[in-house]
Amino acid sequence: MSRPRLGLFGGTFDPPHLGHVAALRAAAASGRFDEIEVTVAGDPYVKRATGTVRPAEVRLAMARAAFAHLPLVTVSDREIARTGPSYTIDTVLEEIDDYKSIDLIVGADLLAQLDSWHEARQLATLVRVAVVPRPGSETVFPAHWHCYELPMEPVDLSSTFIRELAGGDLSKYVPSDVIPIFEAHQG
Repeated sequence: MSRPRLGLFGGTFDPPHLGHVAALRAAAASGRFDEIEVTVAGDPYVKRATGTVRPAEVRLAMARAAFAHLPLVTVSDREIARTGPSYTIDTVLEEIDDYKSIDLIVGADLLAQLDSWHEARQLATLVRVAVVPRPGSETVFPAHWHCYELPMEPVDLSSTFIRELAGGDLSKYVPSDVIPIFEAHQG
């Protein structure tokens, strides 16, 4: 018997921040999901090409510290256990038979990139896309994707900003349980 509705929230989570937490809370409150799976990219090939990324095990520990207590949310290591680059299509194909529907949960800033994702045309036929509004990002839904916006106030925060704080006060940006893990694995 398949479980009803899955929200899939993937990312590098280097580090997970309060914007991610707000997005997951909004997704849980939307009534659209019975379960939300946070998938930590094992090999975030795009981000790896542009700089250093903390080891997957560290990012998984930070994600568990940030999200494990949230309603409907589980944090998965499925993409870490897989070898090679982390492709969303592979995760969806692993889970498609177990769910009535799978919706990707993505920030509005990623919408323009959807068509460049690995096996994007196939992925677009398998999922809907729940869009998290972002300040300064116009929400333009790409053709061939079934998208809708999650109701929530946009949060102006990014993992890049947090990494660039270089020893600044993280308490306004990162869940308190994440801070010691993040600081122990700086640069």
